[in-house]
Amino acid sequence: MARINYWNPEDEKFWNAEGKKHARRNLWISVPSLMLAFIVWQIWSVVAIRLNDIGFHFTDEQLFTLAAVPGLVGATLRFVYTFAVGSIGGKNWTVISTAVLAIPAIGIGFAVQNPETPFSIMLLLAALCGLGGGNFSSSSANISFFFPKKEKGTALGINGGLGNMGVSVVQFVTPLIITSGTFALVGGKQVLANGQAVYLQNAAFIWVIPIVIMTLLAMFKMDNVPGAKQSVADQFVIVKRKHTWIMTALYVATFGSFIGYSAAFPLLLKSQFPEYISLAFLGALLAAAARPVGGWMADKLGGARVTAYVLVIMGIGAAGVIYFLNGKQFAGFLISFLVLFLASGIGSGSTFQMIPNIFIPKEAAPVIGFSAAFAAYGSFFIPKLFGWSVKTTGTPVTAFYFFIGFYIIAFGLNWFFYQRKATAARTVAKQA
Repeated sequence: MARINYWNPEDEKFWNAEGKKHARRNLWISVPSLMLAFIVWQIWSVVAIRLNDIGFHFTDEQLFTLAAVPGLVGATLRFVYTFAVGSIGGKNWTVISTAVLAIPAIGIGFAVQNPETPFSIMLLLAALCGLGGGNFSSSSANISFFFPKKEKGTALGINGGLGNMGVSVVQFVTPLIITSGTFALVGGKQVLANGQAVYLQNAAFIWVIPIVIMTLLAMFKMDNVPGAKQSVADQFVIVKRKHTWIMTALYVATFGSFIGYSAAFPLLLKSQFPEYISLAFLGALLAAAARPVGGWMADKLGGARVTAYVLVIMGIGAAGVIYFLNGKQFAGFLISFLVLFLASGIGSGSTFQMIPNIFIPKEAAPVIGFSAAFAAYGSFFIPKLFGWSVKTTGTPVTAFYFFIGFYIIAFGLNWFFYQRKATAARTVAKQA
């Protein structure tokens, strides 16, 4: 492919003649690459619930830890991935970060076939799945360079939303794929207590070929944006910006909730309503589908306004979960949790739309990655908080009181700094 030598999406003539087609091509390669990253990142949310069924003997706390550790590692790696795009180029980093996903996918495929595999090895493989968690920061930062400000919310929503769909894909596909010997690429079957044969290695091996394909597509069809490269020192100026930290808090409340609930929901269902475990994929699916809608709504109505509504609804949803969990009413529990997922998905899109309107382009990209890095810790702390809550109080309900308190704080920050008209105007003027 010919190298792009000039890039200015705010130049309408250039955008319509050249920029749009390049931007869209990079977006549509970025989306499935990011989806695979989320699949690998969240694979333990569905593999962990099956381990003891096939002969492993892990405690509930160990299983929650396996689901949580990829979140801890992935969130930490996001700080590195955030600055990688500016350092070596978006295309180059997409190739590298997609290719390495094959390592944990292959490792898990072999490890789950032997019930004697020690917990320490499983923990290492869970940590390696964190490689997938880092991709969101670099992918979002990269895509933010390609689109004009008026379309950034929608583009980031599509990239993030369809990429986030990887969580629901892995939670939906895994129960189906592990029952089929047709896809047992390596190794034999495992037998459940009821005599059913499963092939848990399929849950990991099935993604290796798509990873190879997307790595090659990124290598030959994506572009490095001219002028996007910056030194880490130049990018690191964002940590001095007050609004970097405020937007990070808002994104922790929205995306942090989405990814944390996605990691914990299957285990939560199995412990509270085991007969409905097959519905575990619904929450992540709804949230991921809502994210592009959140970006679009924010482009039309304003990111701060949409985010405010979202945080109120999330508080209501969490209160509903508390009520129906206490009453052991599954229908109400599921509806309340789906409201939480829906609102967190919309809010993930609306908060990301706010960032390019607050910061100049070269700062907006690393801020997007930086805030996403902190938010990703939700996939570690939320499952761990549920595990702590169940262990100390006998119920996951206690954890939701912490979540409601945080949503109230986030609502106040959003209103004070961005929703008030005078404040919003001053914020944009100072950061421009």
